Amino acid sequence: MTGSQQPTVVYTDGACRGNPGPGGWGWVVPGGQRDSGAAPQTTNQRMELTAVLEAVRALEGPLEVYSDSTYVVNCFRDRWWEGWIRRGWRNSQKKPVANRDLWEPLIELVLAREIDFMWVKGHAGDPWNDEADRLATEAADGQDGFGQEVVEDQRLF
Repeated sequence: MTGSQQPTVVYTDGACRGNPGPGGWGWVVPGGQRDSGAAPQTTNQRMELTAVLEAVRALEGPLEVYSDSTYVVNCFRDRWWEGWIRRGWRNSQKKPVANRDLWEPLIELVLAREIDFMWVKGHAGDPWNDEADRLATEAADGQDGFGQEVVEDQRLF
């Protein structure tokens, strides 16, 4: 981070029961805000992306986003998105980029702000990664048979 304002640290995670299947996402600022949500028929990668997108939309200023998803972290670390745009939203195998509907708004927000991405090993005892995982898993598991979210709002603001 290069700005004078300290970045807000946020941990994000996605979960999916089956892949595809019922999914959930969650994000948490250590000692602060948190949120989660669900989708009835989705993939783990979509939920990982949704968690980051929702956190970036909700939190202002510079961010440090911690994720156990190499899919998310490597996209920004290795600048995959530049190739996707250059190739007309095609990946290196010339196939349409999966989850473009989530990548496009996320990339736009990242380019407009100071946001760094950090990888954290999942299920390795990091308490904030575990909390983001708990939020995502509870959201995925809290759906009824019709895909309607029945999880109470997790917001603390």
